[in-house]
Amino acid sequence: MFNHVMIGSNHIEQSKRFYDAVLGVLGAGEPMRNKGPSGHTRLFYRHEGSTFCVSEPINGEQATCANGGTIGFKCTSPEQVEKFHDTAVEFGGQSIEDPPGLREGAMGALHLAYVRDPDGNKLCALYRPK
Repeated sequence: MFNHVMIGSNHIEQSKRFYDAVLGVLGAGEPMRNKGPSGHTRLFYRHEGSTFCVSEPINGEQATCANGGTIGFKCTSPEQVEKFHDTAVEFGGQSIEDPPGLREGAMGALHLAYVRDPDGNKLCALYRPK
């Protein structure tokens, strides 16, 4: 359904270090760096047909995180969920909500971990057992 997700960053190099490490857990490589005509920098991480982008705001205003918004990343195992979480915390993210682990709910059993990136964006690592 989605082609890409783009978030804003006020500290693009800090975001690059964070997302290089965290998205590396999922198998994403080095991002394509783009400098827009306005001078803003964007990073494009491509993996398995999807793109995750981090951008300095084009309008020159401060980037803000979405209140109530979450970006979910599909993992291949409970161990990858844990590694995503631990890597995020190691590279400047903040662990939020319950500790990583199995949760039962309306969507069935899910292995989940929630973190905030250095700019405050809420991320979820998710593995759904088959």
